[in-house]
Amino acid sequence: MSGPRGWWRGKSRPEQVETYTRWSFYFFSVVEIIGVGLPAMGHVPPWLAGLVVAMVVGHAVLTTVTSALALNWRRGRRARPVAALWLLGIVTFALAVTVLLLHRYASVGRGTGGPVGTVFGGLMSWGGGMLTLGVRSRRRMLAIVSGFAAAAGLVSLPLGAPWPVALVAAFMVFLSAGFLAITCVFSVWLVDCVYELDEARETRARLAVAEERLRFGRDLHDVLGRNLSVISLKSELAVQLVRRGRPEAVEQMIEVQRIAQESQREVRAVVRGYREADLGAELAGAQGVLAAAGIDCEVRAETAGLPAGVQSALGWVVREATTNVLRHGDDGGRCVLCLKVFEGRVVLTVENDGGSGTSHGGGGSGLAGLRERLAVVAGTLQAGAVAGGRFRLVAEVPLGQKVSEVTS
Repeated sequence: MSGPRGWWRGKSRPEQVETYTRWSFYFFSVVEIIGVGLPAMGHVPPWLAGLVVAMVVGHAVLTTVTSALALNWRRGRRARPVAALWLLGIVTFALAVTVLLLHRYASVGRGTGGPVGTVFGGLMSWGGGMLTLGVRSRRRMLAIVSGFAAAAGLVSLPLGAPWPVALVAAFMVFLSAGFLAITCVFSVWLVDCVYELDEARETRARLAVAEERLRFGRDLHDVLGRNLSVISLKSELAVQLVRRGRPEAVEQMIEVQRIAQESQREVRAVVRGYREADLGAELAGAQGVLAAAGIDCEVRAETAGLPAGVQSALGWVVREATTNVLRHGDDGGRCVLCLKVFEGRVVLTVENDGGSGTSHGGGGSGLAGLRERLAVVAGTLQAGAVAGGRFRLVAEVPLGQKVSEVTS
């Protein structure tokens, strides 16, 4: 899928949230131009209006660049943009003072105090609010907002503003910059939480694999531990009997051989049980795991009468699909697992809301492994996005004549 929609769906859920947050910060700059710069055009002389709009646009561009660098720093992708932060602070103060100087000493006419004050307060508010992205401490954020508010009031006094107007200007800058600062803090916190939840989901999947490996190791230990101990004791006994010339040594070695062959059979049974997946158990487990993860899972299947090889292959499909849904599906979304048998073929369909990732891709190692398992039973596998923003995985396996009459 190409175009903007394909670009958006190609991102993981945390990347989508980060992109949305980043463009929200960029939209703040657009709001600054529309809400601060453009209203002055109809109330001041044209030459001043053009200059004011140019200053506001330049300030908005600088704010956008600084917010992008600061967000990358907050995500740990680069060093703290100290130079950009200082530049934004200095430029903000310089432009705001320039606006007041032009209003006081240039021929701008009467009735321009309100528009000029709006530009002055907007520059100070946007500059102070967006600068808080460059610090982590809440005390420093409060200090930045308070400092810009105090500066707005103090600078206004020597440039001709009455002290009540200067006080109101300081208060409005404090409120506006504080609102932007709180918005920035909450947005960055939300992005961090989404990434942490995604990492926790990956950790949960890795822990499940590790737990399965531990279970397999315990099973092998239970199978081989006792038998190896018996083999060791009987071999030692056989050595002692041989040294004494006793014929019973042959019987002991025959017993050692029997135990070794039995151990081989038991190990093969354990490995075969580890590799083979029970379809019914996998379906029930998938429903329980997805429900625990907050995903509504519906299972429509009847596994009775299916050959063991087919059940094992499809069981692995269910296991891999469940892992994909846990990693890439929508929290609070919906997943449907449907098993149908018709025309001598069994079709397993797994469909869930949204989600995209490497394991969902056609070249993913998980899907490649599933295709190899299905190829053993002459099965096929198809996976990809479908209409409505859903992801669908379809596995088909042919059946023999005896099981082709099974219905679901």
